[in-house]
Amino acid sequence: MRICIAGASGAFGMKHMDAIAAIEGAEVVSVVGTKIDAIKAFAQERGVPHYTTDLAESLARDDVDAVILATPTQMHAAQTIQCLEAGKHVMSEIPMADNIEDARKVVEVQKKTGLVAMAGHTRRFNPSHQWIHNKIMAGELKVQQMDVQTYFFRRSNKNALGKARSWTDHLLWHHACHTVDLFQYQTGETASQVQALQGPIHPELGIAMDMSIGMKVPNGAICTLSLSFNNDGPFGTFFRYICDNGTYIARYDDLFDGSENKIDLSGVAVSNNGIELQDREFISAIQEGRAPNACVTQAIDAMETLHRLEECLEA
Repeated sequence: MRICIAGASGAFGMKHMDAIAAIEGAEVVSVVGTKIDAIKAFAQERGVPHYTTDLAESLARDDVDAVILATPTQMHAAQTIQCLEAGKHVMSEIPMADNIEDARKVVEVQKKTGLVAMAGHTRRFNPSHQWIHNKIMAGELKVQQMDVQTYFFRRSNKNALGKARSWTDHLLWHHACHTVDLFQYQTGETASQVQALQGPIHPELGIAMDMSIGMKVPNGAICTLSLSFNNDGPFGTFFRYICDNGTYIARYDDLFDGSENKIDLSGVAVSNNGIELQDREFISAIQEGRAPNACVTQAIDAMETLHRLEECLEA
């Protein structure tokens, strides 16, 4: 499988570069960046034969089978459609769009082309969340509440590597997107009730720096999500599953019970790297001619819920 990565030298682009390197039969043959000198140096360092600042140039190549988009959020929808219309399978980092109208357009184009289009809902693939999902599907667990914290200290416009961003992150569309999708995925239902509050708007970034979200699905399970760019302490997203048969705490690819005893996740998947597992699913779906887990027609459910949450914030 010959892959182009757009935004390859960014924080998540490099995660995908490393993930593809670990997958037999897959290789990155083209990388897209914003500055020609920088992407040239990156391609030479990583041994990638083609580099460009124009995604269309990569899409025109016969040696590109599929594209991974690790580009700024506001570009995701248009670039996903561009890839599909060029006849390329595509996976976009989340969110698949920054508004519901564009997300619906992505789904429409995917249906017309029949190509694989996937959203990067990595949490579905993290072994910790897979372990929980397997128990749910086996009838051994039922989620009663998910209590989730997404915390960063990001009062300036920088990415996960501490480098200046050309676009502005957003707590709802970029970060809550993960939890909204995961809650609905683990409960198997779409939120029937939502509520949301946001704190003051940052005077320079123009975004809310703190947010509180609540969701409920028809079976009664609830999700409480707190997000902040003001938290001075450990950063990341931490999930507490309160179930009918135990409590579990997921921290990235690690899982603990309610008493902080670590759970052995060996055997859950072929890797402990959620990004790699996500990329493996993308490649396998293409090879097998099927829809992937987290395909855009599934991911639209999270986008619809995010849209309703946005309406709460604007009320």
